Amino acid sequence: MRGLLRVYVPPLPRSVFTLQVGGLVNAFGNGMVVPFMFIYLHNVRGIGLGVAGLVIATHAVFSIVSGPIFGSQIDRFGGKRMLALSLVILSVGYGSYALVHAPWQGFLVAVVSGTGVGGFWPSQSTLITGLTPGELRPAAFAMQRVVMNLGIGLGALTGGLIAATDSPRTFVALFLADAATFLAYAAVMLVLVPEPTRAGARAAAGSGSYRDVLRHRAFVSVIALNALFIFAGFSGFDVLPVYAKNEAGLTENQIGLLFLLNTVVIVVAQLPIAGLARGRRRMPMLAVLGLLWAGGWVVVPFSASATQTAAFGILGVVMVVFAIGECLHGAVSAPLAADLAEPRLLGRYMALNALSWNIGFTLGPGLGGLGLSVSPTGVWIAAAALCALGAGAALAIERTLPLRARRTPVLAPSSA
Repeated sequence: MRGLLRVYVPPLPRSVFTLQVGGLVNAFGNGMVVPFMFIYLHNVRGIGLGVAGLVIATHAVFSIVSGPIFGSQIDRFGGKRMLALSLVILSVGYGSYALVHAPWQGFLVAVVSGTGVGGFWPSQSTLITGLTPGELRPAAFAMQRVVMNLGIGLGALTGGLIAATDSPRTFVALFLADAATFLAYAAVMLVLVPEPTRAGARAAAGSGSYRDVLRHRAFVSVIALNALFIFAGFSGFDVLPVYAKNEAGLTENQIGLLFLLNTVVIVVAQLPIAGLARGRRRMPMLAVLGLLWAGGWVVVPFSASATQTAAFGILGVVMVVFAIGECLHGAVSAPLAADLAEPRLLGRYMALNALSWNIGFTLGPGLGGLGLSVSPTGVWIAAAALCALGAGAALAIERTLPLRARRTPVLAPSSA
């Protein structure tokens, strides 16, 4: 790992590395529970697939509602304070999933956890953007993708070894452990990460609103495309575990191993891909990821008619293909949004960028859960078609971008 860092990642500010360590701990906790959320609600608590999907969608709906509120407050109070607040809310929310036994309890807890997520991503992205020089942001966001996926993958493996559908107490332990990781992240961040000095300047400027952001045609086009990719791509991870268990016959341990495989590919490939992206056009890279994800989802239904071993192999290939697309996304999406943002409204820009993720994760699990109950095969074919549509849209959007943002910036000589 150190060799990869030296070759592909220029020296980043110490505070950014510290922020990533806290993110690694937090992602580990999320990895223990997120891949098994559908299984927990449906197989352990007896909540129907459609309702379970709506519970997860409720979590995303409230992240949509709270995100813009957090964004304006980030511009006023700074990313550090708002990140700490969101982490406390997340700790309460995810810890409370252990108490869920009925659908109404699931919906109530989803409100709390969704509110925390709504604040988490714009706060963290604002901190990373504010603490990192412009030419180093692709490397900083690539590191974020690596540590987040490493934590989630190791957490999923751990969760798969612990979780057992015939023992609800194993899931309770996982949710409580996840809640503790949010608090650990908050402690590390509050003690060791400074508030970017530019945050105060933005707050002092005081002018501007979301209307100014929404007038930015290129930025709105980019986040709309991102919402499509999250809906048709990333959100499939929420429904793939329950499909793998109930249709392909995989065990919790095998599902955890699939997520670990996805993580290993990202950890190995993300930094080299981010390095190769320097100086290259961004939107064609997003088009390639759309085609990769389309191909991956088309293959998923073949696992349902295969033996357990073959199904595990098929879904393993899907995870590898999807991971390469994730690396392309990590090299382009967040750095592009940051480069398009107006500094005085950075919190609002990052909130709307996070909103594009949350919209995708709202529609994805809800419609995915309903789709699985209607046509377990059709849901993957539809997702593949939307990913392919996104590939074409990426190429069309390129001409709306300012020339300075069309290519990933190269390093200044002093940073190389």
